[in-house]
Amino acid sequence: MKGCQLSFYTTLGRKTGGKLLKDWLIEMARSVGIPGATVFAGLEGYGHDRRLHSAHFFELTDEPILVVMVMTEEQKDQLLARLAAITTELFYVIHPVQFASIGPKGES
Repeated sequence: MKGCQLSFYTTLGRKTGGKLLKDWLIEMARSVGIPGATVFAGLEGYGHDRRLHSAHFFELTDEPILVVMVMTEEQKDQLLARLAAITTELFYVIHPVQFASIGPKGES
């Protein structure tokens, strides 16, 4: 199947609407039927503000994270329409992909 991968770059402690941004993104993905999302933690990085972000011993909220989802074009359009309503700035990258599953569903 052809579709796309959306990768959202943010930090662990960022919030929107009183929720952690990563949790809010996952809720939005579920609401449009996207089958899965993965959150990756980064060691450090910097964004448009040129400020270095990293996890600190006592404070993890500044840890860079990446939220990755693979979806159909229709799901992408639905998700981006919902994301247009947020007031928090959010950087993302879209990559065209081909995806499929093999084997019985539900096995781990």
